[in-house]
Amino acid sequence: DHMVITYINCSAGMKALSDIICTSSNAQAIVESLPKDQKIIFAPDKNLGAYINKKTGRNMVLWNGACMVHEIFSLEKITKLKIRHPKAKFIAHPECEEAVLNLADYIGSTTGLLKYTQQDSAMEYIVATETGILHQMQKLSPQKTFIPAPPSNQCACNECPYMKLNTLEKLYLCMKYEQPEITMDEELRLAARKPIDRMLEISAKLGL
Repeated sequence: DHMVITYINCSAGMKALSDIICTSSNAQAIVESLPKDQKIIFAPDKNLGAYINKKTGRNMVLWNGACMVHEIFSLEKITKLKIRHPKAKFIAHPECEEAVLNLADYIGSTTGLLKYTQQDSAMEYIVATETGILHQMQKLSPQKTFIPAPPSNQCACNECPYMKLNTLEKLYLCMKYEQPEITMDEELRLAARKPIDRMLEISAKLGL
């Protein structure tokens, strides 16, 4: 009797088991589009799910998963960084832990964070998400300063090793040679496509 809402970055197998797919940008709207008495399982990110529960007043069942990048931000180090930069606004992705989100001046998806830094009047930001976005923020707002939120250890763990596998060279070769080809069982492909189509239908109705 539970509807399963799953994050877009999950596998095809997970998608095939889901009713609706979501992104961090539309997750709250997707949840709010369903009847309030509809029981929901939200997977796989427990932090994003907890944030949506708080925003919507729902009590979704949360999968015990998390993004390795967003889980390692240090609350203590962020607090100290805010003291050193009193004029900086602290912005965070909703996949961060609740204690970190409670410190944030703004919480938003990757797209939301990018737009916020363009439109907001502050000149300095502490950013709690994958550090790759800071390049784009600096490019769009060169007059502003962007500081990556510190992780809880000394490693560069707020860089996603999986996203960094994508390079310009690989993208060029992929577009030029249309390789590597990915094959998928047709039954699995069709099953995985259904919840994506459902997301697109709901998004279109909501004007997202």
